[in-house]
Amino acid sequence: MIEILNSTELARARETGALVADILQTLKRRSTVGTNLLDIDRWTEAMIAEAGAVSCYVDYAPSFGRGPFGHYICTGVNDAVLHGRPYDYTLADGDLLTLDLAVSRDGVAADAAISFVVGDARPRGSIALIKATERALAAGIAAARPGARTGDISHAIGAVLHEAGYPVNTQFGGHGIGSTMHQEPHVPNSGRPGRGHKLRPGLLLALEPWVMADTAELVTDADGWTLRSATGCRTAHTEHTIAITDDGAEILTLPRQA
Repeated sequence: MIEILNSTELARARETGALVADILQTLKRRSTVGTNLLDIDRWTEAMIAEAGAVSCYVDYAPSFGRGPFGHYICTGVNDAVLHGRPYDYTLADGDLLTLDLAVSRDGVAADAAISFVVGDARPRGSIALIKATERALAAGIAAARPGARTGDISHAIGAVLHEAGYPVNTQFGGHGIGSTMHQEPHVPNSGRPGRGHKLRPGLLLALEPWVMADTAELVTDADGWTLRSATGCRTAHTEHTIAITDDGAEILTLPRQA
């Protein structure tokens, strides 16, 4: 399913997007050395409820997972890059933490992710990984405009990641979003320009460059959800929900608070 939102729905999407971004920034400030991943999940649950929103994750049960996800946010530490299921783990100085959040409010969903290093330590390569995904996301957004195709976005993202020297996995990537969290079209993190779905105003896309330092191969945890690098290397993931407009793309998941 591919949805095109009208102006009223887009206004609601902006509110949902800002909520997602604000929650992520609050969680980033709270996620310090000694924080437990289960506390992050509980904080997320409380903030979603306070905002009158609904989690897109807690009851999420796609074919690639094992039953309902059962948590309110994805928490990936170090080698865990996607679908990180919160568990009883206390953050240590230098951990690379990824927070991925999707919520729905007033019938419209938004999805975003941030990666950052916890504490004062700066393990080698971690910041470079994060910055590469941020640059790739910016390039993908710049390529998103009416008349362009999803392949143009994929090519822009992949060019940055490849230039930075990282292998690129195309199994999981960006996606359409609207009344539900995951919709068509799929937007892989590498591709050929001029191919794929043609973009038009009102289309919402969640673009999410993610990389692993030295491999493109994923392995799945025993929890049936958490995807990790096959080599145990560090990973990073950055995501925004954008709306295609008449003259480009609008980022919907920017925080309202400093």
